Amino acid sequence: MVPSAGCKPVGLPVIRAGVRFDSDFSPPDFAVMEGWCVMNKRLLLGVAGGVTGLSAVALVKLGNPVNYGLCIACFLRDISGGLGFHRAETVQYMRPEIFGLVTGAFLASLFTGERRVVGGSSPFARFFLAFVAMIGMLVFLGCPVRAALRLAAGDLNAGVGILGLIAGVLIGVQFLNRGFSLGKAGSQHDLNGYIFPAVSVVILVLLLSGATFFFASKSGPGSMHAPVAASAAAGLIAGILAQRSRFCMIGGIRDFILFRDTHLLTGFLTLLIFAFLGNVAAGMFKPGFAGQSIAHTDGIWNFLGMMLAGTASVLLGGCPLRQLVAASEGNTDCAVTVAGFIAGAAFMHNFGLAASPKGVPLAGQVATVAGLVLVFIVGLMGTYRSSSVKGGVSYGGNG
Repeated sequence: MVPSAGCKPVGLPVIRAGVRFDSDFSPPDFAVMEGWCVMNKRLLLGVAGGVTGLSAVALVKLGNPVNYGLCIACFLRDISGGLGFHRAETVQYMRPEIFGLVTGAFLASLFTGERRVVGGSSPFARFFLAFVAMIGMLVFLGCPVRAALRLAAGDLNAGVGILGLIAGVLIGVQFLNRGFSLGKAGSQHDLNGYIFPAVSVVILVLLLSGATFFFASKSGPGSMHAPVAASAAAGLIAGILAQRSRFCMIGGIRDFILFRDTHLLTGFLTLLIFAFLGNVAAGMFKPGFAGQSIAHTDGIWNFLGMMLAGTASVLLGGCPLRQLVAASEGNTDCAVTVAGFIAGAAFMHNFGLAASPKGVPLAGQVATVAGLVLVFIVGLMGTYRSSSVKGGVSYGGNG
């Protein structure tokens, strides 16, 4: 949706709550919009959340695991296994939803002229933060999107995880308020911005054509999936809507804490509501802590795992979904971040650190605590102010 003459963003940068936002991270996240445009953007976020929530329920009915209709972290973990980066045989599958999402976001940014090829903003630090964030998400067993979907299906363990996520975002905001930045992003050659979406499109075509040379689980969550075409279509629609609406669950919580701005929370709330209604209608609503699908009841580690994920995601500039979308738009730093998620997933499963329905292994608990310490160190070391060029995921200088 292109702003009309009656929908004019006020120029950036802006300073709110003592934090300078130089880039158009998730425009119009920080742009002050006029008149009906504010309502239209909120409506678009609501549509994005609602469609994503209902799509997740539909994917479960079509074959995805229960409470696992759409999870960026879990799907990237499955893809890591599908590529052979880890050998946990129950979680290996090239999830078409992810490749469809990237394709949809890429096409949306291309046709709306919003592609901006930027990068060079502390790529190694971003890889590291994503790697550590994945530790937290695989201890909780889900990303922010799956946390909301689990709660919408009645999994009260997810409520504990969401409280941890809020605590993590609150910690991350404290670093932002003190000037945290990963440095300045710069314009790059267009070629750099096309590699990530091009690879995704090629893999999607291979999956749609029935390619069988990837690793694939014969049992467990990786063996449970909707038809490839349906999964790809759901991802494509989610990618388009996420790109147009700037849907980001971490951003919604962050903006409310910083500015009491509920704009991005609209997507989270509509996802929760429509997924709940879909689960009730489909007979899949099962309230309680025990016996939930691909979940454990260890509240301390559900909380701490998502606290780690929330803190790292704030420092990165957005949740895994937003990182995928921004990478599709041409942000090479976000493509590096996605690689960090995939590497972190491989690490967790190759060394037996990931949680399971039985709970969190001791090694996973140690990794979570170590991750929290390391993210705090990164936060403290990155507390300086910088500016950034337009484009991609950023607050301050977070490229």
